[in-house]
Formats: sequence, structure tokens, C-alpha cells
Amino acid sequence: MSARLGVRHRYWTMFAAAVALLAPGCAPEPAESDEDDAAHERGHIAGMAAHHICSGVFVVGRDYERSVDEVVAQDIRRFDIFDWQDDFEYAVNFETRTASVSGDGFRARFAEYNGDQGCTILPAGLENVTYEPRVVERRSPDPEVTEWPTGDVAAYHDPPPPEVDVAALEAALDWTMAQSEHNTRALVVIYAGKILGERYAPGFTRNTPQISWSQGKSVAAALLGAAIEAGHLEVGLDDPAPVPEWHGEGDPRREIRLRDVLNMSSGLDFLNLGLGNEDSWRHGNEHFRIYFEGIDVFEHAIDQPMDRAPGEIFRYRNSDPLTVNRIVRQAVEARGEDWLTYPQRILFDRIGARNFVLETDAWGNFIITGYDYGSAWDWTRFGLLHLWDGVWPTPDGGSDRILPEGWVDFVSTPAPGAEEREYGGLFWLNRGGSLPRAPEDAYWSAGFMGQYTVIIPSHDLVVVRLGPSPGDINAYLSDIIGEVTAAIDR
Repeated sequence: MSARLGVRHRYWTMFAAAVALLAPGCAPEPAESDEDDAAHERGHIAGMAAHHICSGVFVVGRDYERSVDEVVAQDIRRFDIFDWQDDFEYAVNFETRTASVSGDGFRARFAEYNGDQGCTILPAGLENVTYEPRVVERRSPDPEVTEWPTGDVAAYHDPPPPEVDVAALEAALDWTMAQSEHNTRALVVIYAGKILGERYAPGFTRNTPQISWSQGKSVAAALLGAAIEAGHLEVGLDDPAPVPEWHGEGDPRREIRLRDVLNMSSGLDFLNLGLGNEDSWRHGNEHFRIYFEGIDVFEHAIDQPMDRAPGEIFRYRNSDPLTVNRIVRQAVEARGEDWLTYPQRILFDRIGARNFVLETDAWGNFIITGYDYGSAWDWTRFGLLHLWDGVWPTPDGGSDRILPEGWVDFVSTPAPGAEEREYGGLFWLNRGGSLPRAPEDAYWSAGFMGQYTVIIPSHDLVVVRLGPSPGDINAYLSDIIGEVTAAIDR
């Protein structure tokens, strides 16, 4: 572990100033209405649907244009978990770049497209987001004339390495796409640093931004690591998490370390009721309400009491990665830098990822735990960054350390509170054998409905799979990896 990661630092002055800078984000909860509970729940369902329509048309539509009806049919109505209601009506206004969903007994819900900040669910009382949207310039070299991995030139093995059974690999890729119930839209296999094989569903390409859901949690970790390595945030893993609101006299949250938050072991009482049950669309579903209600997600994350000791137990909660991202925002803005363009500058540009869209709430906070869009090749590069220990080969033949020395070891090591050894630092792990056909050292960013970027150091492999699956996705992923690894004689 590098000294930069291990050092203890006095961060009070910087973060006190950052809180003042961030004050416009401290918005109240949406105003209460006279709607009854059932109407609220229907409104929440409509809110998520409005978001998905907006993003399907305007964000995915950057590369793959579909009609509004196609987006609703392909991304929402076909999946029971989204609870589409028979009386819902939907519309897209291409002049205002908004999507709406309405129905009986509740106020129509709207989502607004703001360019490089994607689509935002508008809370009651707001007609627009409260911040000034930014154009996020992509400053990576021209991919058509730049060598892989930063560019697209010579991205493929030609010919494949002799240890690869090409027929077996092709059969594995074909089998993956043939499992139509899983709705795979992109599949990429990277071996020994280059692309060995790939498949795409009709209309989707290597550059199509797709909803990646909780893969964004791993991006939150990488942004924190990159900020630390760049010297923009001087804090160690064993330091108290630099959240000023947690450091009042007698506040037990002052004992939460940065590593506890990264391990999703903060101990914050942040209820996760999932989707697919009668309580899913209620206010009390603290984990999921950030996706349907139009609230300030950073304030929602940190404004929680504790019910367990820090580090005691791993619990899958959006509070922790949102807190991580809020810490980075405070540090960036305390330096006088622009937050909305920071992820592209500090991370994505440096690895040639050109299609990421990180969506925000109405106050400019990235909903990085789920409303993030990346293309198959974006995720390929993200996986390679971790496979290569946070060091990126630059087009001039040099190297660029983006993540601190020891960072990748940390994120791929089981959290002390993860009894099944299934989770590390905002990455899932196979140390407990949750993917029986995958090597034990495999670890991955994972998103709802089967979004995966799997890194397998022992096999020099990265496997990316995107597309909304309603099925037993872990068994499917295990089989994909099993078939791919079997095709390479190591």
C-alpha cells in the first residue's frame, strides 16, 4: 500500500470550506401532497419509467436511435420488476427534451435530458435542474489513429494466440447470445490485453452507452482512488471518512473509516427493500428511492443514523458509494474545479473511455450507484485499468499511474465484514465461490439485471457483458466465464 493511501491527514479546513461550496445541493425533501400512499407508489413507478424513457431515447440514442414505443417495449414493459401499470400514458417532448408518464390518481412524473449529464427525474416543484449543465469534452486522442488501448487501432488479436481454441471460443460467444431470455446486448472478451471476441445484439454497437446500474459503484471507487493519486484528496483508508456532518461531538459516525465506506460496512441504517415486493416503491425503501423519487441523493446518503458498528458487517447499501462520491465532490470543489467534468478528466479521458454518461439528481450529484451509462468498450478499458494494477499504457509508449499503488489489491480483497468473502472495495469477489465455474481470483463490477465487467488476473482476462436480464444471471455469468476460460489452454 502506498504512503499516500496509508497516511493520516488533517482534512478539517478543506472539507469545512467544501460544505459551504456545496450548500446549494442541500435541498429539502419533495413537498408532501394530498395523494394517498397508493398514489405515491404509482407516482414512484412512473418516475422511474419516465427516467428510463428519457435515457433510452436521449442517452442510448446517442448511438442507437429507437422510437419511444420501442424504448418502452424493450426497456420497461417486458420486465415485471418495473411494475408498469396498464393505465399509464407516456410522451416525449423533443423540443424540451423531457419524458413524462401519467396515470389516474397521481401527478405526472417528468424526466429531463441535460446533455452530458443525461436524464434527471424532476422532483415536485421544479421545472428544471437547479445547476447549470456542462458540456463534457472528450479529450482522448482520436481513436481512429491511436493505438489500442487508448485508441481503437489494432484492438484485436490478429491472429489469435496459439493457446486459444478459436472454435470453442466462438461457440461460447454464440451460446451466450443464443440465451435469448437473458437479453444480452453486448459481450466482449479481452485476453492478453486485446480483444479476442465480441458480440452485439441488433442495433447495439461497441460504442452504445447502456445503463450499467451498480457497475457505477466501482467507478465511484476508481474516482476516489484517482483523486487520491492525483493529490486532490489527501486521506488514507484508515482515516475517519471526511464527512463533516459525521464529526459532531458525540456522533458515533465519526468512527467510520474511509475503508469501511468502501467496504460497504459503514454501519449506516439505510434500508434496502429491493424491487419486486409490496414495499419496493415506498418512501421507506431508502436504497431504491434515489432511482424513482427525485431527491438530493448525497444528502439522503449521509443523513442516516448508525445501527451497526463500522466494519462489523457488509451490507449492500447505496449510502456508502454515494458517500464516497460526495467526498470526492467536496474535495474537487474545494479546489475550485468543476465537478461535472471531473470524472472525464481524471479518469475516462486517460483510458480512452469516450461514451460514459454519469447522470445526476436535480442538484448535480451523480447518481453513480445506478444511473450511469457506459459502452462495452468503455467498460473493457475500465476492466483493463484494474487488470493492469491501475497503470495505463500511454500512446507515446509511456505509462500513467491512475490509481494508487496497492489500490487494486485493496478493492479485490474481501471486506472483513463480508462473511462469504464475496465483497471487497466496491467490487464483488469470487473468493467464496459464488461463480463456481470462474477462477477464485475473479472480481467484478456488477449492476442490476446482469451488467458485468469481470477481471480475472490469473487468466489475463476481462469479460464485459451488458443488457437487461430478468433471469438467474449469476448462473449465466458463471457459465459464460467457464466456457471462455475452457477455450484458452493455460
